[in-house]
Amino acid sequence: MATANSAVPKVNYSAPEGMGSLPPELEELKLLVRDIVQKECIPLELEFLTHRPGDVVDPADGPWVLTPTTRSECLVDGALPQREWDRLAKISKETGLWTADLPEEYGGLGFGVLGNFVVAEEFKRSIVPFPVPEVPAVLFNCNDEQKEKYLAPVMTGEKLYAFGQTEPGAGSDPGGMSTRAVRKGDEWVINGAKTFISRADRADFILLLALTDPEKRQHGGITMFIVDTDTPGITMQPVHTWLSERPDTFSITFDDVRVPHTNILGEEGGGFAFGQQWLALNDRLTRGAMATGFLTRGLEMAVDWAKNRVTFGQPLADRQAIQRLLVEVFLDIKSVRAIAYECAYRADRGEDVRAYAAAAKLSGGNWGHRSMDNIMQVLGGLGEVTETPIPHWYRQLRHGRIGGGTDEIQRMLISRAIFKQGVSLWEA
Repeated sequence: MATANSAVPKVNYSAPEGMGSLPPELEELKLLVRDIVQKECIPLELEFLTHRPGDVVDPADGPWVLTPTTRSECLVDGALPQREWDRLAKISKETGLWTADLPEEYGGLGFGVLGNFVVAEEFKRSIVPFPVPEVPAVLFNCNDEQKEKYLAPVMTGEKLYAFGQTEPGAGSDPGGMSTRAVRKGDEWVINGAKTFISRADRADFILLLALTDPEKRQHGGITMFIVDTDTPGITMQPVHTWLSERPDTFSITFDDVRVPHTNILGEEGGGFAFGQQWLALNDRLTRGAMATGFLTRGLEMAVDWAKNRVTFGQPLADRQAIQRLLVEVFLDIKSVRAIAYECAYRADRGEDVRAYAAAAKLSGGNWGHRSMDNIMQVLGGLGEVTETPIPHWYRQLRHGRIGGGTDEIQRMLISRAIFKQGVSLWEA
């Protein structure tokens, strides 16, 4: 079976200078993103969090909007006027961050998965999404016609995709999916249902996994199709969750949906590997960046509060109970980042990183959630104020223990690797 990151392009960064350090090129990129987020995104947070899509504050601005095309779904009900999104997008393009994540052959910096992680961590320091396109590595498997129709518009931010794997009866076990695609001449007829599909209502197309050989299933019987969302036979229903006042995930029904044979991504039967690659690099590893980004900023906020908040004549920072909570946050940040960095580095070397990505997700979700809980505890009532990022980050980190595969599934994946790969998995 193909490895879960078989299509990851080659990278263009030098070896790190020392233990635990980033290559100098990525360190420079990290500082650039940090500076932009600090100056441009963080000052907009209060405005973003206190408004909803559709609000009209100034008639000249028109209705405020949720977010432009970004690298991931926005699970926060904030909004800004379009002029602010346009201004941030202009900064993104002028600084090169718009294309920084792309391989060199597509106009990017070629910093690979590790570079993507570094950039994502810095972006996650603010609740305001910085406008950059999300380009999944699986799309680099497009043929020339598909690149023009799908990959190019995704890279420019003109199109948005959704990933369709989870089904009502097959979430963490994709091999058990029942959505079928049957060949009819030059077309495939798809019937079935998917659920918990993020941002499907805003997507222009779906990277859809469907059974093309029920006997083989995940061993060559699952194919990935590029399905335009305006294709006849597709219906969507919102799924309401506690993460947002508005639905951002959807159930999708496919009723005799006809897709051209030319819309197969890669080869027939090769979809399972693509799905695993997407989950590892575009979902599970990103939970590590989410956790470290949220927590580094959250720890800064908590430390500042502890230094300046005086109770009973003494700063909170002098209290041992508070110190212990913040030490645990520090340890969690360093641990999650180390796991995620190793995963990204190995992915850039073409290794199968499914177990490492599972570890990044498991640690990011669990340790990230417990540390955000510590930060909220230090901040007290302020930590529950929805005009700050803290409660929104708390929900998203808790969601990270379910979305993209539950804790239990990640443990199962890691345990399989422990017994299959042996000491090579955990050796330095």
